[in-house]
Amino acid sequence: MKTVLITGASSGYGRATALYFHSQGWNVIATMRTPRVGILPESDRLRVVALDVTVPETITAAFEAAGPIDVLVNNAGVPSIGVFEGTPMARVREVFETNTFGVMATTQAVLPQFRERGSGVVVNVTSSVVLGHMPLSAVYKASKMAIEGFTASLALELAPFGVQAKTVQPGACLTTNFAANATNGVSLDELVPAPYAPWANKAMGDFTGQDLFTKESDVAETVWRAAHDTTGQLRFPAGPDAVWLAQAK
Repeated sequence: MKTVLITGASSGYGRATALYFHSQGWNVIATMRTPRVGILPESDRLRVVALDVTVPETITAAFEAAGPIDVLVNNAGVPSIGVFEGTPMARVREVFETNTFGVMATTQAVLPQFRERGSGVVVNVTSSVVLGHMPLSAVYKASKMAIEGFTASLALELAPFGVQAKTVQPGACLTTNFAANATNGVSLDELVPAPYAPWANKAMGDFTGQDLFTKESDVAETVWRAAHDTTGQLRFPAGPDAVWLAQAK
């Protein structure tokens, strides 16, 4: 029986992915910064483990607790919405600590066991923002574009050892807490300086008024497909809007 370790599994795409792999008969190590009871069903094939991708000690402890795994899904991430001019540099660094450096840290932790065994898959969840030029997302897109480049090079490094690296690019999902978390407690007025406001309001209206959106199940199923891919495909758009963007690109 195979085992997957998923970061950021307390909600959204991570939780949906944990449930999907579990439904397919896999052992699931669902990690989150603060484990909570009742988020996921009780099962002898599902364990909840504490892991904060920005804290090296918790990464080490989580992998020791997990034991051998077959797939690592780097899903943990923080969103960011706002005009770059109005985004504090402290927030920029926070976004990169989780979305970029955190992904690299957990990946580096798992590679020795994958390389020595001659198998394993790293699936890095990025975003459909990498597929097009979207306003109000400069910081978020930069953090995710870094992982796209990282994964592409990593895949070449790992191929001689039978290890794979993939990215899954979810589209926009209205059922997650993305928008609420994206401002990190800062009012949108602060993140959008007055000169940008008319244009930014239109951009937000265009976004919420679009016809295509992604469901959490779309992402979970695409992560599953990426983890099982044998064709050498590197990037997997998830959700109808992401697929449309990928085809348009």
